[in-house]
Amino acid sequence: MPRAIRLLTYNVHSCFGTDRRLDPARIGEVIRECAPDIIALQEVDVGRARSGGMDQAQMIAAHLRMEAQFHPALHLEEERYGDAVLTALPMRLVKAEALPSSGEPRGALWVEVDIGHLKLQVIVTHLGLRGAERIRQATALLGPGWLGGIRQSESRVVLAGDLNAVARSSAYRALAGHLRDAQLLSNARPRPTFPSRLPLLRLDHVFVGDGIGVKACRVHDSPLARSASDHLPLLVELELQPHRRSIEKDIVPTYGSGAPPLP
Repeated sequence: MPRAIRLLTYNVHSCFGTDRRLDPARIGEVIRECAPDIIALQEVDVGRARSGGMDQAQMIAAHLRMEAQFHPALHLEEERYGDAVLTALPMRLVKAEALPSSGEPRGALWVEVDIGHLKLQVIVTHLGLRGAERIRQATALLGPGWLGGIRQSESRVVLAGDLNAVARSSAYRALAGHLRDAQLLSNARPRPTFPSRLPLLRLDHVFVGDGIGVKACRVHDSPLARSASDHLPLLVELELQPHRRSIEKDIVPTYGSGAPPLP
């Protein structure tokens, strides 16, 4: 049977809300409203003076009783700023590196999450503001060190984050040529995520690889979400199809039946 997983991607704007209030607990409450299993965060501050030196990745994770993996795309002395993945499921870091950038430094974080017999590869990123820069970053993510090195016949793959790219952009089209946009796979009409008070642009995306269905997908626009950050979170309910190898492992033939494996 497929495994159901709820995944959320959310640009938290360093936990500064549209009311200019710094409040990581409020971000945690917005996430709690969605009840996700896996969370991809962007614009997370760790040790930055502007946000009181707090470790936002760990604070939000503790609020949700989860573990966090954090990668600083920007690292200046003790101040760090970047992406994070939070989950209560078993998780291991696979890779965390910079992406080619011409403006503000950007990076990507790759973790493997254990879901029963399945290994879900989750890559979170936050692409740049310039079109040419985003193309270089998308090309790097599609290369052999990242998505291009994953055999989708053996792994389930999700790419999530604030891509700063609408559907007509070159970076979006490059990624959509290899993965599928979760919003387009659901029955609901695609909705914008930015800015949170009056959403006009669909900048935040979840892309899925082979063997992943999308049961539902929605932009979470509660009153709390509209004030907690300048982006709205995107929640996707995924259905992970088991690998053939996992199916065969679970089959225990009756003694003497000679039952063949599933075709």
